[in-house]
Amino acid sequence: MSQKKLVKQLFKKLDKLESDREKLIDKLAKALEKLDKKEAAKKTPAKKAAVKKVSAKKASAKKVAAKKAPAKKAAAKKAPAKKTLSPSEAS
Repeated sequence: MSQKKLVKQLFKKLDKLESDREKLIDKLAKALEKLDKKEAAKKTPAKKAAVKKVSAKKASAKKVAAKKAPAKKAAAKKAPAKKTLSPSEAS
């Protein structure tokens, strides 16, 4: 093949690649627009869900605190009982 024919073929391939590139860019732009719309729609419900999660965390924290308090009381009751036995044994 002559160089002119090779150059023509290469230009055709280049044109095809450029058109494919433009098509892909358009598809990506459309996909990004869809994602932006979905994110905008999700932002308002997400705030409500975040508030619910915070209240749930507070409730679980209260339960943990309630469980710890009786354990401390039980330990405090055992300690004085031992002290009262110690002096009676010593005398």
